[in-house]
Amino acid sequence: KFHVHKPGAPLSEQWHRLTQKSGLKHTVYSVSGDEYTGEWKDDKKHGKGAQVWKKGGAMYDGEWKCGRRDGHGTYSVLNPQTKEYVKKYCGEWRHGKKHGFGTFLYSCSEVYEGQWSEDARCGWGKMHFTNGDVYEGEWRKDRAHGRGFILCANGNWYEGSWRDGKKDGYGTFFYSDQGQLYEGLWVHGTAKCGTLSDFKRSEAPRPPKYQIPQLQLVDTRAVLTGAQSAFDRTTASQE
Repeated sequence: KFHVHKPGAPLSEQWHRLTQKSGLKHTVYSVSGDEYTGEWKDDKKHGKGAQVWKKGGAMYDGEWKCGRRDGHGTYSVLNPQTKEYVKKYCGEWRHGKKHGFGTFLYSCSEVYEGQWSEDARCGWGKMHFTNGDVYEGEWRKDRAHGRGFILCANGNWYEGSWRDGKKDGYGTFFYSDQGQLYEGLWVHGTAKCGTLSDFKRSEAPRPPKYQIPQLQLVDTRAVLTGAQSAFDRTTASQE
């Protein structure tokens, strides 16, 4: 493709226009050793392409817009032992950051799948933790925030309100090892005011820390008769 320039245009300007990248190109190498293979527009990565960062040992393969990762794409890192790229994030991007729906692999046993905003978990998502806990619910600024449910590896579970990664507000917690259910208010992860009741007590492996007394029906007539007798004796002794 040839460019026609007006007579008398500076030579530097002519060379700049001639070297501008636009359309489909082969691999382009930078001084640092990074390489990009894909589409260009107005001398910027635009369309579909793959970028390899030599120093960081990372690779992105997906959509670009005005020189930034934008659209759907996959980010991978190089495994130093196998020398193969391992996927870390697959999903939506905007302005070079994770934004929209995507899946991030923190490790082989720790995975998040859900909404992102500005590189942080935000919106509705599901997180599998290394210790076996699973949380599903709302997120804000990379922490559980809003309504959510967590199933712990030991069988306990909590459903209710969260704030900055901690139980906060009204919620229900089930103690599977004791067969008890707490319903009430939480503040910064601590139960403050609520009701504790037996729940699946027969399936619990050990007795609860706080025993709930058995309620028994009271004979109101006998209570009233006894109270009247006591009153009569007191009155007679005072005469």
